[in-house]
Amino acid sequence: MNRRIRTARLRLVAAATAVAALLVGAAAVPAATADHRTASAAATTLTSKELHQRVARILRDAGYTGITVEIRDGRREVRARAGVAERNTSRPMPYGANYRAASVTKTFVATVVLQLVAERKLSLSDPVEKWLPGVVSGNGNDGDRITIRHLLQHTSGIYRYDPTEETGDTAEAFEQNRYRHIDPEEIVAGAMKHRPDFPPADFPPADDDEPNPQWSYTNPGYLLAGMIIKKVTGKSWDKEVQERIVRPLGLKRTYAPGDDPYLRGRHAHTYKLFPGSTEWTDTTVRNVNWAGSAGSLISTDHDLNRFYAALLGGELLLPPQLAEMRRTVAVNADYEEVFPGMRYGLGLAQQPLPCGGDRWGHGGDLAGGTVRATTDAHGRRSVVVMTTGATSDDKQLLAAEREVQALLDDVMCARKL
Repeated sequence: MNRRIRTARLRLVAAATAVAALLVGAAAVPAATADHRTASAAATTLTSKELHQRVARILRDAGYTGITVEIRDGRREVRARAGVAERNTSRPMPYGANYRAASVTKTFVATVVLQLVAERKLSLSDPVEKWLPGVVSGNGNDGDRITIRHLLQHTSGIYRYDPTEETGDTAEAFEQNRYRHIDPEEIVAGAMKHRPDFPPADFPPADDDEPNPQWSYTNPGYLLAGMIIKKVTGKSWDKEVQERIVRPLGLKRTYAPGDDPYLRGRHAHTYKLFPGSTEWTDTTVRNVNWAGSAGSLISTDHDLNRFYAALLGGELLLPPQLAEMRRTVAVNADYEEVFPGMRYGLGLAQQPLPCGGDRWGHGGDLAGGTVRATTDAHGRRSVVVMTTGATSDDKQLLAAEREVQALLDDVMCARKL
C-alpha cells in the first residue's frame, strides 16, 4: 500500500487538493464522504443480499476483474464475491483462494518482534547498528540513530526504495523481471544510496519542545526488521512466523514462497494494466523474494481473519506488547489524503469508524491485486477484502479505494450481519 498511493498522488496532486481528503477523520471531508459516514453511522444491518449487491457494484464501478469479501463475526462467517477468477472465462472468483497478502506481512513480522521483546531478547529501543553493524550507513543514514521501533513504526526516515526505480514500471519491464531473484539485502542497499527522508525522532517526544516523529511508509525498514529477527533467533523471519503464529493458530495456507513464483492450490489470477499499455498483463506468476519480510506472505481470507482476530483478541501478544503495537503516530500527508484519520502503530494501522471507535488492520498491494484486512478493537468482528485487476487510471484507483474503505466501515459498524 505504498508505491501505488505515492504515484497516484504525484500524478493527481491538483485533483487531490481539490477533493482534500479522499478516503478513511480528516479535518476537511468531501461531501460524498461525509454523506457516507452519516449513512454508515445510522446503519444497523447489512444483509447477505445487500452485501452481495454492494460487492457487485464495487466490481462494476472500480473496474476490478474480481473481488471477494469474507466477514468473521464471532464464529459466524459471511462471504460475498463478484467477477471472475480469470479473464476471458466464466469461472467465478473462488472462495478460500490463496493470494499474495503483500504488506499485510508487516503485521506478522511486527508481532514476532514484539514477542521477542516480551522474551527480553531485544528491545524496541535497540539501535539497528547493535544487530546489523554497518548495514544502515552512508548518505546520511545512521544505524545508531534508528531504533527497532522506528523500523516497525515507519518513522525511521529510510528512503522507500523500490526495484522498479531501476527496472521501470511497464508491462515490458515486468515480463523481463518476472522470475528474477532479488535478495532483500539488495533492496536495503538500494535505499542506502539515497539520503533519508528525515531524521528519526523520539517516540513519544522527550519533552514538549521536541518534535513529534515524522512518518513515511518504507519497505526497507521491514526488510531490516526481518534481518534483525534472524540475527536474534538464528532463524529466518518466515520460520519464526511459522513457528510462533501460523502453526499455533492453525493457519494452514499461510506461507512465504521464497523463489517459488507460483501460487499453491486454488487461486484467482491477478492483472495489471500498466501505464502506456492497452492490454492487461497477468501478474499471477512472479518471484516476490525481494519483498521478503515487507510483503511476501501468501495467505487466504480465512487465515487473515483468524490472525487479526487472534492478535487483537490478545492470543499472540501479552498486554504490554499489544499496547505498544497500538501506540500510534499520525501518517504523512500522502496517506492522510487517501486515508483520512489513519494513524500507524507497530505494523498495525488504526482508522476511525463513522459510528465511533476504531478499526485496526493493514492493507497490501502488489501489481494487480489488493488486500484490505481489518478488525475491531477486540478481534470480535473482522473482514478481509481481496481484489484483482488494477488499472493505471489514478482517478479510478482512488475511487475504487473509497468504495472498499466505505464497505469496511459499514461492515464494522453494522449491528447485525
